[in-house]
Amino acid sequence: MVDVSELISILLLRDYNTRLVVISTILLGVNCGLIGSFLLLRKRALMGDALSHATLPGIGLAFILLTALGGTAKSVLGLVIGAAISGLIATFAIGLIVRHTRIKQDAAMGIVLSVFYGFGVVLLSMIQSLPTGSAAGLESFIYGKTASIVWSDFQLLMLLLLLSLICFFMYFKELCLLCFDEAFASSQGLSLRKLDCLLLVLVTLVTVAGMMSVGLILIIAFLVTPAAAARMWTQRMRSLFIAAAIIGGLSGWLGACLSAALPQLPPGALIVLVATFFFIFSLVFGSEKGLLFRYFRSRVLRMRVGRQHLLRALYEILEADSQLTHEGERLQSRPVPFRLIRGRRTWSDQTLRQLIKKSMHDGLVRKASHLDPVQLTEEGFYQAARITRNHRLWELYLIEHADIAPNRVDQDADRVEHILGLEMVQDLERKLDKKSPFDPVQLPASPHPIHPVN
Repeated sequence: MVDVSELISILLLRDYNTRLVVISTILLGVNCGLIGSFLLLRKRALMGDALSHATLPGIGLAFILLTALGGTAKSVLGLVIGAAISGLIATFAIGLIVRHTRIKQDAAMGIVLSVFYGFGVVLLSMIQSLPTGSAAGLESFIYGKTASIVWSDFQLLMLLLLLSLICFFMYFKELCLLCFDEAFASSQGLSLRKLDCLLLVLVTLVTVAGMMSVGLILIIAFLVTPAAAARMWTQRMRSLFIAAAIIGGLSGWLGACLSAALPQLPPGALIVLVATFFFIFSLVFGSEKGLLFRYFRSRVLRMRVGRQHLLRALYEILEADSQLTHEGERLQSRPVPFRLIRGRRTWSDQTLRQLIKKSMHDGLVRKASHLDPVQLTEEGFYQAARITRNHRLWELYLIEHADIAPNRVDQDADRVEHILGLEMVQDLERKLDKKSPFDPVQLPASPHPIHPVN
């Protein structure tokens, strides 16, 4: 069990070593959130995975070289330099494969990932058999060892974050164009290869810098998860980067604190699990793409569409009845029996009653009880007429300009009429030469017959 007072002390960063480790991990999380957002938008999440695995042979070769030269075999600086060189070589190898072969980028990344990682595993096995070496200390690069972060690591992470921020502000528009529209970026004279290289170099540096905190295996999750979580809250670019940086920083802070309170558990796994918690929370409660938000938005949309169908059904029933029994009389609102409304669409009784209840609440229809006929109010009649008119304008447009058969145009119009805004309706009126003032009791004739339901 974790002592609560000890955990609070760790969260408040009262100890110097804890403060250094946690702040360093926060810096890494912010950086991962920024760079990972570009990877996510660029649809290259696998690139971080390939680079993280590709650093393993660099670590092994650096260890062997340092041992052969008589230096400190487990020098952090030497191993990090080896990992960075290996990652950069993997980056350019992927680029060469994509440019000079017909192999797609995802396949190229998979090839480089497996080859480099397999080579790294072989090197680690060789290191185990060396008379002067042991690979025990190298496990911290694979699984992460947050407690081993020192002042020099903090300086490195701070320098790397400053570098990322400088590149972010200098090339923000260019990198956004690269992520969303390569053809347009190229037409504007931008060098796609240079921008790609810049992004991949930043990813490589972040990957190498995160090895001591998260480990080279789990750094990919720390790169992608905060950005994916932020994507659930916003669609604006700047807001996405800010949210990803905040989620990455919070994940680093809480994960490092838990790692300090639970030293027997792998720190990298704890940090990634905290980031995963933020992702799951965002997936459920995100205000832009969260499951609950999408469910309620879909429910509201279905209710709005169903209400429009109800109003149009009532208007068309009144219109058909007026044509048969009151020829020449101006259309007026009259009570309509439930069974006639029910026959207009494939509504169930329960669904139709819910729509009527909702429309009554909005003041669009009225009736004395659930057995009484439904009648449009003055506002409901006006709304029903406008909805019906927009529907018929779209039908006429499909018939005249899209060659849709009149007997099928009703179903096609149903899919679009609910998103027709004022500008689209005005555009339809102009193209169909139907700019006459809106009259709720005299609409354009339907292009297909509207028969009453008996």
